[in-house]
Amino acid sequence: MTAPIPASPGRASWQKEAAAVLVAFAVLALLPFVVTDSYSRHVLIMAFIYAVVASNWDLSLGYGGVFNFGHLALFGIGVYAYGLLTKFAGIDPWVAMALSGVIATIAAIVVTIPILRLKGIYIILVTFGFAQLVMQVILSQSDYTGGTQGMVRIQTLYLGEHNMIRDGKFAYFYIALAMLFLSTVFLRALVRSRIGAGIVALRDNEEYAVSRGVSIVRQRIVTLAASAFFTGIAGAFYAGYQRNASIDVFGMSLATIILSMVLLGGTSTIYGAILASFVLTIFAEAMADLGAWRPIITALLIIGVMLVYPTGLAGFIQSSWNGVFRRDNKVA
Repeated sequence: MTAPIPASPGRASWQKEAAAVLVAFAVLALLPFVVTDSYSRHVLIMAFIYAVVASNWDLSLGYGGVFNFGHLALFGIGVYAYGLLTKFAGIDPWVAMALSGVIATIAAIVVTIPILRLKGIYIILVTFGFAQLVMQVILSQSDYTGGTQGMVRIQTLYLGEHNMIRDGKFAYFYIALAMLFLSTVFLRALVRSRIGAGIVALRDNEEYAVSRGVSIVRQRIVTLAASAFFTGIAGAFYAGYQRNASIDVFGMSLATIILSMVLLGGTSTIYGAILASFVLTIFAEAMADLGAWRPIITALLIIGVMLVYPTGLAGFIQSSWNGVFRRDNKVA
């Protein structure tokens, strides 16, 4: 990866950001010793999975300005690639997990080709069509994929002789946390690099960026491919964790949830999508007894936050932090 660009005014240095990330993940690593019941750990694991998918979508949608509505198809490809590789090809689950990320990346490159010169609604149509095409292919190959019934008894991950099924989801928690950590470090390193600066330049002013030598073809391929790798790995982990693959991963319900996390957290932040994943996942579980009112209340929450802070939760935290900092300076 190329060298990082000089820090912009008001932008934290990479040393400070790295220290903050390490502290945040160290705190998360202590949670299993506080949260001891398996169900609460399950909720946190699902939040980690959603955070990986949402933050990677923020790379293409927020930083790249590419309305890639086929992003959840990459997650679904990871789910089914892992299931097929472990169940029919007999590949080791860890190797299959890595290969699922590679397969999702290749799929992202393939879908990038027809949208290289497209803009706006046309990108949405092509990427949405891609997601539907993948779903139809999976449905048509029911002898292998199970069709509408999905795949069951998918091989789970393993850690030596450790029994991951009877440990209260302890091991799965740390695998999911490690996946989120690696994804976050990768994304932030990318957006802080010169490649990231080129991605943002194309989003903000395509004509000027091209005149300065930024390649649309290369940057779009890099953007979608980079956002696909950990999304595919998250899909593979999801399949190994749940031990099944369902066509529901291509549905609008999951896509709406993940997109809500990106928007609520604030686009072009990475951290905002991660924070919103935790907020919405835990909030939804807390309102589980409300039935049909749950999505309505969640929607009202998102609308309320976006009206007050259009930049999302990340903007709210940033403005609050700046307010405290200015107040401290006045007192001093």
